[in-house]
Amino acid sequence: MHIDVLVADASHFVYADEICEEILVSARERGTGIARRTPEYIQEKMAAGKAIIAISESGEFAGFSYIETWGGKEYVANSGLIVSHAFRGLGLAMRIKTRIFELSREKYPNAKIFSITTGLAVMKINTEMGFKPVTFSELKDDKE
Repeated sequence: MHIDVLVADASHFVYADEICEEILVSARERGTGIARRTPEYIQEKMAAGKAIIAISESGEFAGFSYIETWGGKEYVANSGLIVSHAFRGLGLAMRIKTRIFELSREKYPNAKIFSITTGLAVMKINTEMGFKPVTFSELKDDKE
């Protein structure tokens, strides 16, 4: 099965509702208190070129992640990593995570990149990619 992992744009707005639902369902399954994202918020990320989307060869939504910035773009978070249930177990999360990291580096070459997670699977990927675990108190204090 072929799955494209690419920078999302306005042509992907049609997937925004499905992405929001997948994020919500997955957070409930993990028992985490992740804030619900709105389709408009997801579309803003797509329009700004700050999101990665995975689409199957048949046009199905397969996965997603986006970029957040803080501190005058000094800090960049890779956020909202989600893989649709139908596409789990294929190594897609690592492909999306790798591409969102690359996009972060392309857009913000001097930023400190981090990833906040409440899930064990993403924590494992972060470790494999060389992210260093830190507590919230170690992150820069920013009102945003």
